[in-house]
Amino acid sequence: MWPNKQHSLGWIFVSRLIGIICILIVIVLANILTYYVSNPVYQSAVAFLNQPLNFWLLILICIILFIADIFGAFPFPLNLPSPIIKAIGSVFIIAYVLRIFEWFDSATGNNLYHYVWMLSFVIVPVVFIIVLLAGYYEIVCDLWAKAKIRDESDTVIHASANELPPASSSPKSWEDVGAELRMMLYDLIHRFREEIRKR
Repeated sequence: MWPNKQHSLGWIFVSRLIGIICILIVIVLANILTYYVSNPVYQSAVAFLNQPLNFWLLILICIILFIADIFGAFPFPLNLPSPIIKAIGSVFIIAYVLRIFEWFDSATGNNLYHYVWMLSFVIVPVVFIIVLLAGYYEIVCDLWAKAKIRDESDTVIHASANELPPASSSPKSWEDVGAELRMMLYDLIHRFREEIRKR
């Protein structure tokens, strides 16, 4: 799950935390339903979720992706660890999928796990590289977009400055200095408020 650059750090923190809590709630509800559902496949699936290795592997995946999204919400260069953490998380996801295939074979009597396990030696490095490159590509595209916006705004400012009449060489009065100070304070307060709203 890639973080949305339009969302703030607080929104990402809360939403990902809610996602982890929802997963825990689903596991608890699945355990409660075992008292009412006697289907052997369902009972086996819940037992799979309750196994300590599978449970903690799922929680570890959620935590890794949570940390990656938190880093991804920071501005450059603080977001550089995010693609690496996501790539590591993708490896753990593949490991969890392999565990699911292993359970599926034991529950249905098929022999898919052996073939998937052999393919995983190719799938794991390919997925790791793809996720890593995609993450850094997203960061570079974001930097290019911001640089383009900055260049356009600088062009507009320079064009506006060229249209202004030449400044008079007469000395500035105290009223002009006071007006400039008021404008400077207004700009500082406005920028401060905008930064607070972004966060």
